[in-house]
Amino acid sequence: MSQHTLSVLVENTPGILARVAGLFSRRGFDIDSLAVGTTEHPGLSRVTLVVRVDERLPLEQVTKQLNKLVNVVKIVELEADSAVRRELVLVKVAADNTTRGQIVQIAELFRAGVVDVSPEAVVLEATGSGDKLDGMLRMLAPFGIKELVQSGAIAIGRGPRALADRTVREARPMRLTPATAGSTTAASAVTAATARSA
Repeated sequence: MSQHTLSVLVENTPGILARVAGLFSRRGFDIDSLAVGTTEHPGLSRVTLVVRVDERLPLEQVTKQLNKLVNVVKIVELEADSAVRRELVLVKVAADNTTRGQIVQIAELFRAGVVDVSPEAVVLEATGSGDKLDGMLRMLAPFGIKELVQSGAIAIGRGPRALADRTVREARPMRLTPATAGSTTAASAVTAATARSA
C-alpha cells in the first residue's frame, strides 16, 4: 500500500468534514491522519489527509468524487519532495530529581520544548516529521510515558504558489439558468465550467 498526503480546500459549512472523510471510508481507504483548520481566506478551511491506498483502488477515483462535492473548492496531492510536512506531539514523561535532567537533554536533542514540570512528570512539546517524533518517543520510553497526544499531519507546498489563489466565487463554476443561458457566450460558459478545475 502507498501513502498519500492530500490538501483539500473547503468552504466552512456544517458537515463538510464528515462528507469528505466519509467518501474515503466508503471506498475502503485507510485514513492515517486528518487535520482541519482555518486558512488565510475567511470562509475557507483546509483539510489535510494522509491516506493509505491499495494499488487496486486508484486514488483518482475518490478525488473525482470529492471534486463533485458542492463545498469543495480545490484538491491537491502534496508530494514529499515538494512540500513541508509537520506533526505535533505532547508527551507526559514520568520524571523525578534523578531523571529529569536526562529527559530535558533528550528534549533538547530533538528541539522539543518543556511546557510543564511537576515533581513526578515533565510535559514536552515537539514538532517535526513522523520519523523524528517516533525517534524521540523511543528514547523517552524507558523513563515511562504516562500520556501521549499526537496531532494529524499538516503540510504546505514549497515555493511561492498558494493553494487558495482564488476566492470561492472565482473558483466556483457558473451555474447557467434558462434566463441567463441565452445571453451567455460559448466562451464564457467554457471558462466558467473549467474555473473550478484550474
